[in-house]
Amino acid sequence: MNSIAASAVADIPVICGPTAAGKSVIAMAVAERVGASIISADSRQVYRGFDIGTAKPTPEERRGIPHFGIDVAGPGDRYTAAHWAGDAHDWLDDVRSTGRRPLVVGGTGFYLRALFEPLFEEPGIDGFRRDALRRYLASLPADEVGRWCATIDPVRAGLGRAQWARAIEVALLTGRRISTLHGERARAITLTARYLVVDPGPSLASMLGRRLDAMLAGGWLDEVRSLAESVPPGARAWTATGYESLRRVVQGEQTLQAARAEVVVRTRQYAKRQRTWFRHQLVGALVTRLDPRSPEAVDRAVAWFHGEEAQR
Repeated sequence: MNSIAASAVADIPVICGPTAAGKSVIAMAVAERVGASIISADSRQVYRGFDIGTAKPTPEERRGIPHFGIDVAGPGDRYTAAHWAGDAHDWLDDVRSTGRRPLVVGGTGFYLRALFEPLFEEPGIDGFRRDALRRYLASLPADEVGRWCATIDPVRAGLGRAQWARAIEVALLTGRRISTLHGERARAITLTARYLVVDPGPSLASMLGRRLDAMLAGGWLDEVRSLAESVPPGARAWTATGYESLRRVVQGEQTLQAARAEVVVRTRQYAKRQRTWFRHQLVGALVTRLDPRSPEAVDRAVAWFHGEEAQR
């Protein structure tokens, strides 16, 4: 097998965008038309058992189109962007070995950065101190963790809670900011990307609400009830948007109506952070933007995959 990771810089198509924007539907249609396999770049779909709330493709969909990057970690595992990027290089080789074409799909910007931009070699961190700090940060409200990050490593302040905690962890336990380490300990780039950013614009707000209601109707609360019986409260998978809110419903600490309102707000906040990331981090990259509501959306996406769609 010719390893992509060991080859000259390779060009990989990536479909990305904010949560609930419709990128998975577009990606599945493209993959079916062009004979592609999908590599998920979603930091919550990696966790086994956390299915409905992370909008994983169904078993039937995965049988029709090969997927990689789903259910690769236990709920309590520390599966980082660096782990994902290393595995993604292997998945890219696996896809090419079958004669299919790879299509990376997801909204986790740090996974994409880890795959297509230089990673840094992290200094050693004492495991006991790291675990103690992680437990403490997990006990704090999200806005307080964000304020810590804004003070300790301001470059990371526009990201999400998991990235805030990671920035605090590295800065306090190594004495160096992640933002500094990225520049000083960079590794070589072996892959480049062409991006299709799927975003319906202002209508995303209503789409988020409809998807949440569909998840609840599809048994999300029952899934959380089952997970709560076996997955410890401190497991990393619970940080996926909405799961902690629904777990409090299961535990009788809040109503489903209150949880739904909370999840809507947090999902909109997450989508806003994703949009900000794509707007600022993909500058200078090969980027095509797509409104999934367009009647020609799938045809345009297929043309983009083949390199026929003009950059917009």
